[in-house]
Amino acid sequence: MEEQNLEQLYEMVKQRKQEPVKGSYTDYLFTKGLDKILKKVGEETTEVIVAAKNNDPKELQYETADMLYHLMVLLVESGVSFEQIKVELGSRVGQMSQFKDRAPITKR
Repeated sequence: MEEQNLEQLYEMVKQRKQEPVKGSYTDYLFTKGLDKILKKVGEETTEVIVAAKNNDPKELQYETADMLYHLMVLLVESGVSFEQIKVELGSRVGQMSQFKDRAPITKR
């Protein structure tokens, strides 16, 4: 089975935006525009959450792949490069989280 990393996926999506393949799903998303892409990112994110909640590893794998694909379409559509994402992630390496525990909620 062939593998594809996220950089390859991003580059494929970017190429499809530059050189559309008529009738392809990627072309359909770019033609419909940002609202459709955002709707799909939201749907796929919800499906990842449901798969995780259902404790179904195969479904989680499938839905995560869908979500990542749609996220790459969003990045290309928005003009955010994969390199920018990698730089942002790199800037966080070794940083401590600013997470702070919340005070307990008291019942009245």
